[in-house]
Amino acid sequence: MEDPCFELTGFIHSNSTVRNLSDWNCDYSNILGGFWDEALETGDRAHLAVRAVIGVALAAIMLVCGVGNGMFVCALARCKQLRSLTNLLIANLAVSDLLVALVCCPFEMHYYVVRELSWSFGPVMCSAVTYLRSVSLYVSTDALLAIAVDSYKVMAFSPCHRYLVIVHPLRPKMSLQRAWCVLATTWILSLLVALPSAYFSTQTVFDSFHDSPGHKTYCVQIWTADKATLYKSYFLFLFVVQFLLPVLGMSGCYACICQELWFKRLPGVQTDQVQAQLKARRKTVMLLLGILVTFIICWVPYYCYSLIRDFFPGLLLRVTHSVSVYYLVECIAMSNSIMNTVFFVLAKHKTGRYVRMTLLHRCHLKPCPHTSEQASAEPNSHKKQGHVFSGTTRPEAV
Repeated sequence: MEDPCFELTGFIHSNSTVRNLSDWNCDYSNILGGFWDEALETGDRAHLAVRAVIGVALAAIMLVCGVGNGMFVCALARCKQLRSLTNLLIANLAVSDLLVALVCCPFEMHYYVVRELSWSFGPVMCSAVTYLRSVSLYVSTDALLAIAVDSYKVMAFSPCHRYLVIVHPLRPKMSLQRAWCVLATTWILSLLVALPSAYFSTQTVFDSFHDSPGHKTYCVQIWTADKATLYKSYFLFLFVVQFLLPVLGMSGCYACICQELWFKRLPGVQTDQVQAQLKARRKTVMLLLGILVTFIICWVPYYCYSLIRDFFPGLLLRVTHSVSVYYLVECIAMSNSIMNTVFFVLAKHKTGRYVRMTLLHRCHLKPCPHTSEQASAEPNSHKKQGHVFSGTTRPEAV
């Protein structure tokens, strides 16, 4: 008969970890001692350094994502000039990243940095916070994929093929109604996929052993040994649906866009205006590629660690400070929200301008002011399927 404690050693970290082992008739101190010693002996130099790094990173996420995305949502609500289909997709990403800043980071800061791995908000808040954290991160990933697909459609396809893509304003394929359906589907699926994280999360108290004083109260997901196969299947499902497929989808979309803009010759005369449009498009594509690269860099360490933890737990028994490493890679994954905010909200010229105007006029209940550039372009402006275009041939950058 298999030792139930052996199967549990793979789940000794954070969001997919522990079980009150007093229920099991086994000597768990020999199995979990390495993990447990680290959880209790939190005053060593390496652990303090990791806590400091995580504290700074979480504070940066709360500041950048909280302020940046909050101002973007306010600007979108106040300024009609921002209400385009593309910005609707970006707003979905902004809301999810705002949840990361407001829900994930404060509790993570208190749990790991302030209380040194001790939960003090009760089992209900443990389940609620874990669930909202999972939902917000899943929505953020799906929103990036939706933006990539939308960019692929409006950049690589138009009714008159490539020439109109560069020379004329964007002709969006996705209607505003369909975009709302996509956003609703994204949230519904994320809410459903994250349900196990709420169901299996609870507050658990571990009494000390190895002659260590006191006890620790953890907020963790408890997957008992008899559900080990179910947990591994669920994790592999998340890995495929929330990382592998989105990365492949975004890579495919941006690869097709690059092929259109770099490797295919445009028909007709190459005027200065066409060249300027092509240069602007290539700059936008480079920005999108940067978003994809940062997404991969931020999430690869988390999934690599989780795969080792769940399928090769013996490797972690020989690694010192493995719990600290887990929280560090989890923090790196959450920091992807900063990159999203910088790329989509702050680096996007038109959006950043309206966010600044909203900030300057936050005390006035009046529409956002028009710039001189907008005032001259407004008589020739027109809307099409939820996108806002000027009368010039320059399309709105993603």
